[in-house]
Amino acid sequence: MNVKKEKLAIKIDDLTVAYDYKPVLWDIDLKIPEGVLMAIVGPNGAGKSTLIKAILGIIKPIAGSVKIFGKPYKTQRAKVAYVPQKGTVDWDFPTTALDVVMMGTYGSLGWIKRPGQAQRKSALEALEKVGMLAFKNRQISQLSGGQQQRIFLARALVQNASIYFMDEPFQGVDATTERAIIKILKELRDAGKTLIVVHHDLQTVPEYFNWVTFLNVKGIASGPVKDIFNDDNLTKTYGINYKVAINP
Repeated sequence: MNVKKEKLAIKIDDLTVAYDYKPVLWDIDLKIPEGVLMAIVGPNGAGKSTLIKAILGIIKPIAGSVKIFGKPYKTQRAKVAYVPQKGTVDWDFPTTALDVVMMGTYGSLGWIKRPGQAQRKSALEALEKVGMLAFKNRQISQLSGGQQQRIFLARALVQNASIYFMDEPFQGVDATTERAIIKILKELRDAGKTLIVVHHDLQTVPEYFNWVTFLNVKGIASGPVKDIFNDDNLTKTYGINYKVAINP
């Protein structure tokens, strides 16, 4: 697949991130086209979550640049939604599922306006889409791990973004929730959205994704799953000889 410049959703050049002078991402170059559902895979400590946070400006790189649709992220924030790792969220915060989803509308309202009926309607529709409408008044601390993940997906959906970043959305969820989430992600991709997902289950990559980036501090390979999800790149990334049966 030829990636034309005007079709790029994300372009990363020479990105380097270090903690206490130790590089956790080194000289990353990456081109991600519009309309792909992409997995970021690599071993623990490879910098997968760090890459997303650096793109979003949560972590400041020591070198390199990131462009979203050809412009700096700070000018494109309205086009981006982010679902963080479930373990980084304070689930004991006293708020309901509906309130959490409504938070996803704040960015489009600005600092002064408060959410109204239109935002409530969007939030309820998102809850219905992820199968959580019946739990709209439930405290988030009372929800299961899979239900909590669906709520955060609904919060991202109401932002109606062009690019969605998701940090291990399948972590700690049951099989039913995983199937429901991937169905929604594929629907978003088919609608032209771009989705970047930190993922750890190599066996499901060919089934779930059409684009993949191999990462282990350095960028190993990136491109269509059918072309680069192979034993050679897996071995380069994980350092051992992987044998993976790739579904046609």
